[in-house]
Amino acid sequence: MSDHSDQLEALVADVRARAAELRDVDAIDALKTEVLGRKGGRLSHVMAGLAKIPKDEKAEFGRRANDAKREIEEALDRARQRVAGASLDEALSHRYDVTFPAIPPHTGGLHLLRHTLDAVVDFFRSRGFAILTGPEVEDEYHAFETLNIPADHPARDNMDTFYLPRGGLLRPHTSPMQIRAMLAHPPPIAVLAPGKVFRRDALDASHSFMFHQIEGLHVDRGITFGHLKGFATDLCRHLFGAARRTRFRPSYFQFTEPSAEVDVSCHACDGAGCRTCKGSGWLEMGGSGMVHPNVLRAAGYDPEAFTGWAWGLGLDRIAMLRHRIDDIRTFFENDLGFLEQFG
Repeated sequence: MSDHSDQLEALVADVRARAAELRDVDAIDALKTEVLGRKGGRLSHVMAGLAKIPKDEKAEFGRRANDAKREIEEALDRARQRVAGASLDEALSHRYDVTFPAIPPHTGGLHLLRHTLDAVVDFFRSRGFAILTGPEVEDEYHAFETLNIPADHPARDNMDTFYLPRGGLLRPHTSPMQIRAMLAHPPPIAVLAPGKVFRRDALDASHSFMFHQIEGLHVDRGITFGHLKGFATDLCRHLFGAARRTRFRPSYFQFTEPSAEVDVSCHACDGAGCRTCKGSGWLEMGGSGMVHPNVLRAAGYDPEAFTGWAWGLGLDRIAMLRHRIDDIRTFFENDLGFLEQFG
């Protein structure tokens, strides 16, 4: 078997030496065919001598032959990797300057409404409020009945609300989240519920059939209207600057009593009166008030033991006021020139 083993070692050494000198893939493939080809390959020629080897030495020779084949294949693979790497380096050196600064990719950014929402959420979260989301398709029970809105109320008319063919409706406000939150959690509770709302409004510079609201709710023992006023003042200053002032105007909402509209002093004229505030010196922020006892009862809360305030803000309006945007439609027209100003 010694002669045959010597032939295997010589074959491996020859392949290693020749493979190390090759410079293209075709030559490597030709060497592989020459050595490992099934018909006429040099390794096959050596293996043909297996019949002349004593029976007790055939197993050892077979093992050495397998090792030789593996070493040959490894030598050819190394040569192929070396040639491929050299080809890539050569191509890059002729066609590309790898040291030249790359062109940065064009990346998107957060929408202006998202930036505004984050500012509001950061304020509420820093005061210990939980952030909740709820369904955009509601039922009349959560959207109206539990909010003390009777069946004959104009808001429930199909001229104001989007009713769906198979039942249900597109929520006209985020106030149903008051009920859903209170039904899910015992008092005390402090939550913020942002989301889309839908109303049958004509589309113009200040109205849309789809916009965004933010519902704030705080219920606990001893909550008063003074807590609401202090919270509203802090939020307006957080959003519009420390110099901003707030005022409350008496109003009426079915689900709060007493109720009030919240205004913030105009940032353009500081309350003196201008085109932005239409000469009043004030800009409307949203509706607010103390949670109506009937709403607390509908949620299973005892109005004799617990009180709370609720506040509905228009996110789109906040963004318009903060950035002096005069048309709500620009938020949804996907004008890159407009959006990239706030990216």
